[in-house]
Amino acid sequence: MCFHANISCGDFLVIKLIWEVKELPNIMSAKKRVKVSAKKALQNRMVKNGVRTSLKKFGAAVAADPANAGAQLNETTSAIDKAAAKGVIHKNAANRKKARLAKQLVKAAV
Repeated sequence: MCFHANISCGDFLVIKLIWEVKELPNIMSAKKRVKVSAKKALQNRMVKNGVRTSLKKFGAAVAADPANAGAQLNETTSAIDKAAAKGVIHKNAANRKKARLAKQLVKAAV
């Protein structure tokens, strides 16, 4: 929850990320690059966390009921594909993750 009056939570996190830079540049375009890269890093982190959460949900679904974990597999592969499309993770890494999930589901169903 963000309690700052004039800035949103996303802006607050970007400002926090900017303050983590050791030395702020003097040139205006370089200042903008620091700000933009901090914002992109925040967005990428949010996408990765979403994928990680989806992977955990899939693991719990497989442990609880392997027969009905197929629906969660679809959601998880969708989240992985979206992350790969945005360039957050490499397409080969995405394919590897999806293959391992499918293999895990087949192994649990047997």
